[in-house]
Amino acid sequence: MPSLKDYQDIAPPGRVDLLYRLAKQLKGKRLLHVNSTRTGGGVAEILLHLIPLLQDLGLAVRWEVMQGSEPFYDAVRCFHNGLQGEDVRVPDGLTEAYIEGTRENAMRLDLDAEVVITHDPHPLALIEAAPTDSRWIWRCYLDISRPSRRVWNLLRPYVAKYDAAVYSLPQFAQPLAVPQFLVYPSIDPLSDKNRDLTEVEIDAQLAELKVPRDKPILLQVSRFNHFKDPLGVLAAYRLVKTHFDCRLVIAGGIPSDDPDDQQILAVVRDAAEKDADVHVLLLEPGSNLQINALQRAATIVIQKSVREGFGLTVTEAMWKGKPVIGGETGGITLQILYGQTGYTVNSVEGLAFYVRYLLNNPSIAEEMGRRGRERVRQNFLVTRHVEDYLSLMTLMTRA
Repeated sequence: MPSLKDYQDIAPPGRVDLLYRLAKQLKGKRLLHVNSTRTGGGVAEILLHLIPLLQDLGLAVRWEVMQGSEPFYDAVRCFHNGLQGEDVRVPDGLTEAYIEGTRENAMRLDLDAEVVITHDPHPLALIEAAPTDSRWIWRCYLDISRPSRRVWNLLRPYVAKYDAAVYSLPQFAQPLAVPQFLVYPSIDPLSDKNRDLTEVEIDAQLAELKVPRDKPILLQVSRFNHFKDPLGVLAAYRLVKTHFDCRLVIAGGIPSDDPDDQQILAVVRDAAEKDADVHVLLLEPGSNLQINALQRAATIVIQKSVREGFGLTVTEAMWKGKPVIGGETGGITLQILYGQTGYTVNSVEGLAFYVRYLLNNPSIAEEMGRRGRERVRQNFLVTRHVEDYLSLMTLMTRA
């Protein structure tokens, strides 16, 4: 793993030195992160790169992972969708399974630390087992600007017991008595998913995926989830195809226990099977070099989400100097400066229009890519994320 000093020439000037100064105030303090998995998904990916850098600064940082039964994860899936605005019903049996699963994890996990950060709905109810001498923070990555009332009424009492809540955008904050903070997610520029690749490496990865580079490539990398609207991306590509000979790559993964995502993958494959220029790729967990190569080979990167907490695939593409066209929602609107680093859209036709515009104007697309990379450097690298957590820990331990 890289050390913090390896980021000295990548991060904005002075940021790494600032981290060492901030960390001195926290000597001897213990920080615990709790989430639902060590692999797969944006939260695990962030923690995999964030925690070693916090440890490199001399902090005692641990990472505990929840376990649970199938009903426990069914309940959390309902919470996840409801927090993002779906009108879901959570049967009493699933609520009981969530409470019981939380109790079992509270007995199994070591929750002893000065500051404990729980991530998303899975560990939310662990606050019931919080030691009295620790500070607890709920870190929510989801777009909860318009949550289902049923789900929010169920979960709000837990959130209200925390010492603070952290969101990715200001509009995600809720009417609560606890302090609420803003921390943007981040990417690690030295990870396999984001480090520089040679053309030879890019060609090798695309050859393995059977994606030729003979035409402009339009790319969306996401879970096969209805919130990501892969069918809308396919429809926009077909409008573009009447004007430009190009390829579309829709790549991503699905949780093995999520039948909804599996069904969407099947529908997308069925819709695309007769077009040799459409590549629907189911990527295995840890396909970071493949994602990196796809993003670097792409002409335009798309993220047509209809709900999005932040959208790190947008960050990744901007870091690689690509213009991005994203859905006009959540953290995508924060990252993309309209007309400067890309465009946000709310329709298939709008997406197709801006794809055609950028294909017609490659110099504009290139300039957008340069601006996007610098925006990521200033705002969305892991070094800034470390700074935010150090500041938050300092505030919590002094309160």
